[in-house]
Amino acid sequence: MCEDHHGGPGRRTLFVTGAAAALTLGSVSFASAADGGQESRTLRGTLPPGSPDFVYVPVEVPAGVRELKVAYAYDRPSVPAGTTGNALDIGVFDERGTELGGKGFRGWSGGARTEFFIRADDATPGYLPGPVRAGTWHIALGPYTVAPQGMAYEITLTLTYGEPGEAARPVYPPERAKGRGRAWYRGDCHLHSWYSDGRRTPAEIGELARAAGLDFINSSEHNTHAAHAHWADVAGDDLLVLLGEEVTTRNGHVVALGTDPGTFVDWRYRARDNRFGRFARQIRRAGGLVVPAHPHATCVGCNWKFGFGEADAVEVWNGPYTPDDEVALADWDGMLVASVRDGRDWLPAMGSSDAHRSPDAVGSPQTVVLADDLTREAIQEGIRSGRSYVAESARLSLSFGVSGGRGGHAGIGERLEVDRDTPVTVRLEVTGAPRCTVRFVTDQGVLHTSAPLPVSGEGTVEWRTTPSYAAYVRAELRHEAAAGPVPGALAAFTNPVFLGRRER
Repeated sequence: MCEDHHGGPGRRTLFVTGAAAALTLGSVSFASAADGGQESRTLRGTLPPGSPDFVYVPVEVPAGVRELKVAYAYDRPSVPAGTTGNALDIGVFDERGTELGGKGFRGWSGGARTEFFIRADDATPGYLPGPVRAGTWHIALGPYTVAPQGMAYEITLTLTYGEPGEAARPVYPPERAKGRGRAWYRGDCHLHSWYSDGRRTPAEIGELARAAGLDFINSSEHNTHAAHAHWADVAGDDLLVLLGEEVTTRNGHVVALGTDPGTFVDWRYRARDNRFGRFARQIRRAGGLVVPAHPHATCVGCNWKFGFGEADAVEVWNGPYTPDDEVALADWDGMLVASVRDGRDWLPAMGSSDAHRSPDAVGSPQTVVLADDLTREAIQEGIRSGRSYVAESARLSLSFGVSGGRGGHAGIGERLEVDRDTPVTVRLEVTGAPRCTVRFVTDQGVLHTSAPLPVSGEGTVEWRTTPSYAAYVRAELRHEAAAGPVPGALAAFTNPVFLGRRER
């Protein structure tokens, strides 16, 4: 049973909402106060193991409120090794309600902050400034994990009365930067600032992105779009800033990449609720791409369970290369094999840093995209088409393609249309990969491995095959076995080039 105490020992009634995994407590009321005055209420309760994903605290907000402030705390008892402890997320919905995908969302900080405020003219990072209108607001608690002993919590709500400040009109970054025409552009599409659980400001991220040689980045805060209006000063002729969100559900995370400014994507569902398709379609209607993030990560709730039928690309490499990235790469390669076997569309792969704070390196890894220009639409089309490769840094560049037949050539993400027995030449040119080994991977596995590249990091590797022997070829560059956190860790990999005539 979840107890809720309002300023005293009395127990309040709990109400189950229409959502399968949510619970609503009894409401908290405030009486109007004089201009400039304050009122506070403190609630205490205990959440048991097995609590629903979301617990809502209704707050009856009177007219004349200038600022809403919320502070909370919860206990963190010792637990045995291998047992989850307590972790409690928090956010807020305004008088427009908590309906899934509705308009009431006003902010989310997860577990990154112990307090927040909202005013018309300002708000805590992660929250949306705007009037504190009269009506029933809801504090949203997310018991991410609950210890066997339960989770005792305390919430203090403070209303400040008075005239609201003047709301600022949001300004968003432009959808284009000064590009080089059709060229290879480097980007990092999964980043976190202090508008969710990161520790860097947008300005600091912009500086690091430029130092890493990036041409574009994507704002991807956990479960909030509050950062969208804070990137305009970071963007410039030399840096395109796309806007999005990391939709952080209990069954996996998905990056909404390059959505319209001000787009909020709800996250309050699991795979069993059969809701993900609705929100994937919302991302695409808002002009974004649907990119499952770190699908085999081992953190609680990170493992991807929604399938890939709605995905536009998949993040195979996330931050420093680790064993779960190796699993994700193998899983993606299995999807490529299935696509050529069944004659289905294939899913391109990406890589991003998921950088949060120092020493996380912005732009490591980075996705390098062949696009017609440095615009939101052109970059997205390059990613969606798979005309891209992933590199550990801007020091590494490559050119990869296949030629054969009567002067035919195909590059990354393309198809060389030749007969099954036509000899073709696979060619990789690379710089910035000292002592790395090149592997050519096909639907039949690794069919060619080179000697290590020289210390200069430059080299050309060629291999000959036929479409009957390899339905596609992609390249991997791997460090020497002793280097990196994983033996033979990736330095770069490409999306595939397909061989043979497309079945009509």
